[in-house]
Amino acid sequence: MMARAYLDWNATAPLRPEARAAMTQAMDVTGNPASVHAEGRAARALVEKAREQVAALVGAKRDEVIFTSGATEAARVLSLIGGAVVEPTSHDCLWAHHAPGEGMAPVAAFGLANSETGIVSAMPERDADGLWMLPWGGTARLLLVDAVQAAGRVPVAFGWSDADLMILSAHKLGGPKGVGALIVREGQDIPALSLGGGQESGRRSGTENTAGIAGFGAAAEAAMHDLDAGIWSRVEEFRNILENGIAATATQTIFVGKDVRRLANTACFAVPGWTGETQVMQMDLAGFAISAGSACSSGKVRESRVLRAMGYDDDVARSAIRVSLGPETREDEITRFVEAWSDRHRKFRAKAA
Repeated sequence: MMARAYLDWNATAPLRPEARAAMTQAMDVTGNPASVHAEGRAARALVEKAREQVAALVGAKRDEVIFTSGATEAARVLSLIGGAVVEPTSHDCLWAHHAPGEGMAPVAAFGLANSETGIVSAMPERDADGLWMLPWGGTARLLLVDAVQAAGRVPVAFGWSDADLMILSAHKLGGPKGVGALIVREGQDIPALSLGGGQESGRRSGTENTAGIAGFGAAAEAAMHDLDAGIWSRVEEFRNILENGIAATATQTIFVGKDVRRLANTACFAVPGWTGETQVMQMDLAGFAISAGSACSSGKVRESRVLRAMGYDDDVARSAIRVSLGPETREDEITRFVEAWSDRHRKFRAKAA
């Protein structure tokens, strides 16, 4: 049987060998990071090393990094601050905290790179009063940036961005699942995500996941090296080969975000009438892992809320699929995908005729 091709990197990236090695080492460290004895200090050293590695990836200060169980937990800060307004195309972990309102809001959230389309957004700007001017209307006192998809794929500089908050997820850049971070600008006072023992500078109580955090740090460092080496330029070439192959086969295909800045690895396209759910299942049977709509957030395939917010109709929103590549993707996998997808597209067209 032909080997499967994993083309769903935006849902989760394969675990990097550097992260696996760091986690294995950390699992042999017995101490609790909060303990003052030698074993505890050894565990604390691993956590603090990872804090420096994650901070370096996104251009933040070490003490601005607060480790969490993932970006979804980190996004909870929006509800704790209260009155959040969220960019319409944002990920569900942000949209869940949306509180509709007009005028000035306490906090706003937007995605630096969209998980479904790969579209990279420009940072909002401040007005003369220091309030964030939101592209979708209104102003906000604070700004949270969702850098989950962007970190490790495009340069991210929290320090230069002037943003107040940022969220990250380890497994999107080759770290373990179940670990993330909330970046809080130095001097910014926010409510604690959880109360208890006062870990993470009192902002997120609970014993740190030492092994997961160590893996996160190692993955962040490796991702930064990939950025410096220009790895994603090669990935973009493969993405373009894929889209050109699809376009040659199905001229009616709608490519979302093709003419604007987007992540090098992401292709989102739709053939109206051919549902994304059907395509995902057919391509899975053919040996390819892809996604449709917002499947990565719920485990279910449904109409894409993001595409509807972008103005696409229900038919397109139901028909969109996302193919997302990574540094390990090979050109022969792209060629095989185009061939397999094209074969099934011809069958779809014949049945629809």
